[in-house]
Amino acid sequence: MIKALLFTFVIAGACLADSPAATAGDVNPEEIIKKFAQKESSFLKARESYTYKQTVKLVELDADGNPNGGKYEIVEDVIFDRDGKRMEKVLRAPPNTLKNILLTPEDEQDLRNVQPFVLNAENIDKYIINYMGKQQVDEINCYLFAVRPKQMVKGERYFDGQIWVDDRDLQIVKTYGKGVGRQGRGGDNQFPKFETYREQIDGKYWFPTYTIANDTLHFKDSTQRIKMTVKYEDYKQFKSDVTIQYGEEVKDNGKPEDKKPEDPKPVP
Repeated sequence: MIKALLFTFVIAGACLADSPAATAGDVNPEEIIKKFAQKESSFLKARESYTYKQTVKLVELDADGNPNGGKYEIVEDVIFDRDGKRMEKVLRAPPNTLKNILLTPEDEQDLRNVQPFVLNAENIDKYIINYMGKQQVDEINCYLFAVRPKQMVKGERYFDGQIWVDDRDLQIVKTYGKGVGRQGRGGDNQFPKFETYREQIDGKYWFPTYTIANDTLHFKDSTQRIKMTVKYEDYKQFKSDVTIQYGEEVKDNGKPEDKKPEDPKPVP
């Protein structure tokens, strides 16, 4: 992550305090958590059968919020090769002109796994989850939960923040928080607060479509204000042998909808 010249794609904010799970009326938080974790597992499998374009832009700002010339940008197609293996193909990557921060492997982990956060049946035991009540997100009725890791294993990245779960589809529609993890001795990596929104794709899947972070990173000897945006767009179904539990079966057409790339690079 970013060191004095260091940045990461996730918030450096205060950890949400542990509080007893709330109950209201006919709301059963434990049952809701169990159901949306199952839906999130199905959602993750469904998203793995889609291609999409991802655009990342990071800009350094001065104290007044104006760009200072430091910028990082990359546009990639997340696609499949002829053998059906997940790939990334870089479409655009202007020279990196960041002056005061550096991107690290933790940033890449957060970009792939923390910002488009999935709280599914496979990783739910890693987190403490507290029901906070009901709220609306763009007129969508949601259950609000506070989420934080139970413990942090060196080398792994985690989400710390809040999630909004659609009360009808029981899928995450919004996340707000930061990426966290154990730092080595003397580490000065900072991670900005971020907000990720999902939209319904093909009438049944809530896929991440937009992430934004606008924060000031506080290092030991300096501060740096940044703005970061990530767009996920042009979702197109490639293939899948997964039956989605909450919707229709994803049909396997055996070939992608777009032309296959010639020289893509494997996703780590």
